[in-house]
Amino acid sequence: MSEKKLLEVIATSVDDILQLNDSGADRIELVSALSEGGLTPSIGMIERGVQVSALPIRVMIRPHSHSFCYSKEDLEVMVHDIRAVQSLGASGIVLGVLTEERRVDTEALAFLLAEAQGLSVTFHRAFDEACDLEQAFDTLLKFPQIDRILTSGGQATAVEGISMLGRLRQRSEGTAIRILAGSGLSEDNLPGFLAATGVEEVHFGRAVRLGQRLDGLILPEAVRRIKQSLQ
Repeated sequence: MSEKKLLEVIATSVDDILQLNDSGADRIELVSALSEGGLTPSIGMIERGVQVSALPIRVMIRPHSHSFCYSKEDLEVMVHDIRAVQSLGASGIVLGVLTEERRVDTEALAFLLAEAQGLSVTFHRAFDEACDLEQAFDTLLKFPQIDRILTSGGQATAVEGISMLGRLRQRSEGTAIRILAGSGLSEDNLPGFLAATGVEEVHFGRAVRLGQRLDGLILPEAVRRIKQSLQ
């Protein structure tokens, strides 16, 4: 297990990216519609974001917020978005697909990943809606392109999911997948959370924004404090 702990922060605009450049964050997840859990940003947003960012950017590939079960047409939209991300030079993508039975949709995932050559891939919190998280983890191990799972341990917040996150982190040892914990983490609860789970990568959204609002401005000083607590 590596000693370096990584901090990923959500950006929803180019201004967010500029604020994060010198904040100490290690990676950006670029999304639109944060109030809906994050959707695919526009091509213009991706292109300009990559141009101004000093950090690796992973782009959300999610065409709607209705569910994580996607039709053939949804998947075609996602493929076109993945191709756009590749052409614009982002470092990776963030996606997740489930069946109606709440299992990883391996057929849809293989279809999407075939278009994602050369991109790093995070499987997002669709994972938390799977019927069996440890089985879902084992399924994702079969896809070498996936190097992160963003998860709150199947609970509303990562703090509530501490037990499962600890188990998932242990299962990840010796594999290519890292557990990226997110949802409900804060400056105050982070030290205890890290000690309890051994997780090495954390994901922050509203906790580093003004008033902890989804539409609040990024607070670089809050990002710096969190990064310092990871040292």
